[in-house]
Amino acid sequence: MIYSTATVPVNPEGETKLTREQVWKGLELKARDARLFLPAGLCTRCDVTEESATHFVRDATIAGADLREIITLEPQRKVTFFQATGPREGAIINELFEDEAGELQLKFYCYLGLRDKAPNGPEEQAEQAQFDSDKGYKAALLSTLTRTREMLAEGKL
Repeated sequence: MIYSTATVPVNPEGETKLTREQVWKGLELKARDARLFLPAGLCTRCDVTEESATHFVRDATIAGADLREIITLEPQRKVTFFQATGPREGAIINELFEDEAGELQLKFYCYLGLRDKAPNGPEEQAEQAQFDSDKGYKAALLSTLTRTREMLAEGKL
């Protein structure tokens, strides 16, 4: 199994300050259309195909892999991506919270397996290393906040 986590401050010194509501709006937009937040060409399709009061379903092609995710939103707090189909199974969570000092933080964590691969085999170990690397989910959190700031400056948030 793959378990990875990363936490970054939402408002580091020198950056445009974001409110919880602004970050939440960015997270919700990212959940509905990853193309707005991922590097150009990485996500080539991202469509919400079902929606209910408790969740929505998105079908996407990310890094060449077709996947379906069931996404739940806990407003102003948490987005959970359940991997229904695709190369991974499990859950990916983005959580917004205040630390002990009252500073807003954005946390990523996941608990995943790779479909049709040996548990803790070479493929899972490589995926674990990628998630935990400088180009993994910590970088994704930082780029989400950067893109949220850009959208705010463009009046799109």
